[in-house]
Amino acid sequence: MQSALRADLLQRILDNSPTFFERVIVDLLVAMGYGGSHENAAQRLGKSGDGGVDGVIDEDRLGLDRIYIQAKRYAAHVGVGRSEIQGFVGSLVGFGATKGVFVTTSSFSANAVAYAKHLPQRVILIDGQRLTELMVEHDVGVRLDRAIAIKKLDEDFFSEE
Repeated sequence: MQSALRADLLQRILDNSPTFFERVIVDLLVAMGYGGSHENAAQRLGKSGDGGVDGVIDEDRLGLDRIYIQAKRYAAHVGVGRSEIQGFVGSLVGFGATKGVFVTTSSFSANAVAYAKHLPQRVILIDGQRLTELMVEHDVGVRLDRAIAIKKLDEDFFSEE
């Protein structure tokens, strides 16, 4: 069921506009505790448009550090290669940034993943599968349908020691 839900989430993202994809990223990052408020996060993401990044979000509510974001809404058969990661890293260097998140609806090539692992900057790669896992974990684009609670006897409660 979880696999089908994640596949449905990914397809719905691809069926919508690039602006919708940016909103998904904002909603997810805010749900994960980044960006302070949704309004502040939304103002920063998708507004940069220059310098090779799609947005900037505060790492915490105080804005002590910033995370630069690149978002690529690609079909599953179009992967992200090393050259795209290198371009993003070049932008990070240009901004004097040390942290970046590259989000795609598709996947990353093995060369892209290997390259990102050995950088002085911290660059997190989030592919379509991880994106939907995080969305489910943080209740973005999903809602609880039903929950089952099974109770059992609490042996510690009845112990007189």
